[in-house]
Order: sequence, then C-alpha cells, then structure tokens
Amino acid sequence: MSLVGKKFPNITVDAISEMGDNLRINILDEAVKNNKKVLLFWYPKDFTFVCPTELHAFQSALPDFNAKNTIVIGASCDTNEVHFAWLNTPKANGGIEGVTYPLIADTTRNLASALGILDAEEVFNEEMGDYLIEGSNVPYRATYLIDETGKIFHESVNDMPLGRNVNEYLRLIDAYTHVQTKGEVCPANWENGKEAMSADRLSTAAYLSKN
Repeated sequence: MSLVGKKFPNITVDAISEMGDNLRINILDEAVKNNKKVLLFWYPKDFTFVCPTELHAFQSALPDFNAKNTIVIGASCDTNEVHFAWLNTPKANGGIEGVTYPLIADTTRNLASALGILDAEEVFNEEMGDYLIEGSNVPYRATYLIDETGKIFHESVNDMPLGRNVNEYLRLIDAYTHVQTKGEVCPANWENGKEAMSADRLSTAAYLSKN
C-alpha cells in the first residue's frame, strides 16, 4: 500500500553518527521540528556490494541536498556496532569511511515493517504449529522523500541488485519545491529552471504545442 500523501510513521529508532555517537531518530520530527525536507534511503546490508556505492553517491551529493534544505539519512536493520565498523572501513576495502550523515539501525524492524519494505513473508509451518519468516528479512532499496510537514511526497522501492540514481531525487526535490513555491505543476522530465504549467487544460495544451 502506497504511503504517498500520508504522514511518515511516528516511530523513533536507534541510529549512529559518523563519530560513533548513539542516537535516537524520529524521521517525522526531523522534518517538522527542523522545517526541512528529509530523504530517507534504505539499503539491505552493511558490508555488501551495491550498498557502499549508493552510500558514497549520497555522500558526494550531500552539499546539493543541503542547499535544497534537505536532510539525508541512511537506514538498514544492522546494529550500530556494525554500522560503526563499516564507517571505519576504508573505501578501497569496500567500506563507507567518509560518510557523514546518520545511519538508522532498525534492529527491531519496527519502522521497516511499518513501511512494508522487508523481504519477508510469514508462512505457517504445520509441523511446528507456528508461523516462520521466509525471505532475507532485510529491507529492499526503498527511498522516501518527506516534506516539512512530515508528509511523504515520493516513495520508490528497488530490488536488491538495482542501485539508485541519486540525481533523480535531487530533481524530485526541485520539482516539489517548485510546486510548493509557485503553485504550478511540473511536466514529464521537468528540471529546475525549465517551464512548468498551471493545473488546467489550456496550460497543458499550450505546453504540449511547444514541446
């Protein structure tokens, strides 16, 4: 079930800073109390393969997100201790040394379960008379954009092998900010500085006639 247009779940979870400080983070509060947008991206596991390429890509784009009044937060279901070990592993060894945004450690899986992004299915085992989890029980590559009121305005989920395009999230933030500030709607492939439209038939017709 899509969460777009709804408030982000009001759940507080463990996290860690780049310096190894244990944190408690509530994404809804981060957006509302700081009056900022939040980009929350989930990845399957620390010390894996596609994941570090994504974490470094978000780090490289961090100044761009900061300039767009957007907080970046990573998340998986690994522990803070495993996060910190990975943060102290050099990039040349597959680590994420140099990443400076916080990493959520959703070890209870409360938040990932609320979002419905775990590779997990409960299957009844007749021999045991109980339900067992099938699947890896780790999160897919889910991404959420949350506005200053705590509303989710974008969500996407990639399968495990598919890395994300960080530039697309920057474009989506630009587009949503344009909608917020100008009251216009953004057509397909819109980029910051390009022509947008009014939300009416005549404006759409005029735009299509020129493009």
